[in-house]
Amino acid sequence: MRKIVKTIKGRPVIEGAGVHLKRVFGFGELELFDPFLLLDDFRSDEPELYRKGFPWHPHRGIETITYMLKGTVEHGDSLGNSGVIRPGEVQWMTAGGGIVHQEMPKGDAAGSMHGFQLWANLPASRKMMKPRYRGIGADEIPEVKADGGARVKIICGAIGKTRGPVTDVVIDPEYLDVSVPSNGTFTHPTTPGHTVLAYVIGGEGVFCGDEDEFSYDAIGSNYFDLSRDRSIGDGTLAVYGDGDAVRVTAGGGGVRFLLISGRPIRESIAWRGPIVMNTREELRRAFEDLNNDSFLRYDYD
Repeated sequence: MRKIVKTIKGRPVIEGAGVHLKRVFGFGELELFDPFLLLDDFRSDEPELYRKGFPWHPHRGIETITYMLKGTVEHGDSLGNSGVIRPGEVQWMTAGGGIVHQEMPKGDAAGSMHGFQLWANLPASRKMMKPRYRGIGADEIPEVKADGGARVKIICGAIGKTRGPVTDVVIDPEYLDVSVPSNGTFTHPTTPGHTVLAYVIGGEGVFCGDEDEFSYDAIGSNYFDLSRDRSIGDGTLAVYGDGDAVRVTAGGGGVRFLLISGRPIRESIAWRGPIVMNTREELRRAFEDLNNDSFLRYDYD
């Protein structure tokens, strides 16, 4: 079983035109999260804290994955895609060589908004690939019952013979929305060598597999000492060490979490804002393209 090497609480930041959110990770300890770059949790019951949204902005060299639980996000991009991401739906966008888009959040009838955005890196060989967009409806995401009574929505990856709708992604990712009932235990195989993260979005549980064994990396006040409290709750990220499976035991009120994994790229990173390349020279050229109105390419094979 994989053991937890670190737990992290999200920190408040303001992004876009004034969206208040919690950054779970991003812009630091890149090797720890490789191939993932950033995870944001945006949840609010106050429209003034999110309605200014994320007006038109560029991306290059990455994939962005948006998953909604409450409220909606209106989107549009330079490929001509437009629409609305509704609760239970996913937008999986590969920026590749360059895309410009906007994301404008709208609350539900009560003014509530809750969703997540994950950034996944692309390897050097695919940095400048043709951009692509995938809008995935809630009815396309299978939900299965797993061991321990857990219910799992499969966005990407598989539970048994049931696979999620997102396939053909470079980093071989897995993205599961897992709900484990009170005192239930969920065990799931993972690929050795892959990075595995669990982000709690409701309730609490023990994520360290064998409850008698754990590891702890005490770096900064943003981390928890599992020797005092092995149960982690809402808004906490568990970063796993290597292994071929994870085991989660829910607390008395159950637990819901996002289980995310992918194959590390292990390449150099040059990162500034929404553009992630491999070298400073590539990054300089990307912003030069942006300033010269040559950011969007039309010569893909």
